[in-house]
Amino acid sequence: MQTASRTRPGGLVAFVIVWLGQIISMIATNMSQFALTIWAYEQTGSATALALVQVFFITPFLLFSPFAGAMVDRYNRKLMMMVSDVGAGVATILIFTLYSLGRLEIWHLYLAAAITGTFNCFQWPAYSASISLMVPREQLGRVNGLMSLLEMGPGVVAPLLAGALFGVIGLGGILTSDIVTFIVAVLALLAVYVPQPPQTEEGRAGQGNMLREAAYGFQYIFARPSLLGLQIVFLFGNLLTGIGFVVVAPMILARTGNDSVVFGLTQTAGAIGGVTGGLLMSVWGGFRRRVNGVLIGWALSGVLGLTLLGLGRATWAWAAAMFLGALVIPLTNASNQAIWQATVAPDVQGRVFSARRLIAWVTNPISPLIGGALADFVLEPAMRTPSSSLAATFGWLVGTGPGAGMALLLVVMGLVASLVGVLGYFVPAVRHAEDRLPVHPAAVDAP
Repeated sequence: MQTASRTRPGGLVAFVIVWLGQIISMIATNMSQFALTIWAYEQTGSATALALVQVFFITPFLLFSPFAGAMVDRYNRKLMMMVSDVGAGVATILIFTLYSLGRLEIWHLYLAAAITGTFNCFQWPAYSASISLMVPREQLGRVNGLMSLLEMGPGVVAPLLAGALFGVIGLGGILTSDIVTFIVAVLALLAVYVPQPPQTEEGRAGQGNMLREAAYGFQYIFARPSLLGLQIVFLFGNLLTGIGFVVVAPMILARTGNDSVVFGLTQTAGAIGGVTGGLLMSVWGGFRRRVNGVLIGWALSGVLGLTLLGLGRATWAWAAAMFLGALVIPLTNASNQAIWQATVAPDVQGRVFSARRLIAWVTNPISPLIGGALADFVLEPAMRTPSSSLAATFGWLVGTGPGAGMALLLVVMGLVASLVGVLGYFVPAVRHAEDRLPVHPAAVDAP
């Protein structure tokens, strides 16, 4: 069986095959998400309703992540990737069936998001842990740049394709394409060889029952202050940007009278920025000291993304802000990813990476609710009344009327999020992370 698996493409070739299968699938998934966002806002007109979709996705994702990480380290990593793809496909089939029957309601999106979140918690640790065994360590920055393209690239064409195809094949046709491309992603995984990690001293130390193995990821991080410090940077950055980003779609729709074309253009601009940043990272590889990529990326992304987005009042301004904000995201994420892949023992990366993401995302279930509630019940009503004290104070900055309250929220959250990156330089454990974290010998030995 081992010999047969070796006849399949491995190494960098296998990574590219899987990457291509995933990017095709993600284009169709982004098309579905774009179309469903428009549908949901037309049905409810509420930022909170859109925020709840994120909450129902991220809550089970976080709850099950530690156990998913333990399973990734225990079992075949390729199988874990396939489980994630199949689970997301099942959720899309559910939405497609309800829509075809004329029974689709907003709460069905919450249910589908919960299913997707549950299965998606296997995907990221399995992919991330496998990459460190499939490509040489010196190529991790570039390969993680390509992974950033996987996250951002589909957004370049997905909104335009969704807008063009919506009138021809409708929401049902877009959902059908999503289902088909999930099959493509699974077939790509079946076609390649994904290595299992060698056992290390850390891996032996973390063995036990499922609960103990799930907890080991946290023990590993908390025993290394520099790893913990890096994730605390992401925790606060994600909290602040999460509060802001949840109102991006409703702000643009509110300020344009639900113009899906403008919304699509801004989304595409952001995706182009992310693709451009990913391409730059795949060629450049990032700063030699990767911690600079993490902290400078956070310092720039808040101002260039959220703050400029809130200050803008026209399509070109929103598009420019989305482009610039997304441009630096690959620098931040790929730099951080390369640090972890090079320093964490390969056979515990599933657990450690799951724990790492839980630390960084622990506030994600509440940040959309905070942003949605502030927008719907505080800032929007105040900024729609020119005589209110809030409108009188900040009206010159973001205007008044529909969308102005959400714009103000974006401005503030962007400025505070940028401070996270700056403050990281004042914490020695973070600033000197690479000096204090030795490269793991098993990571050096990757093919």
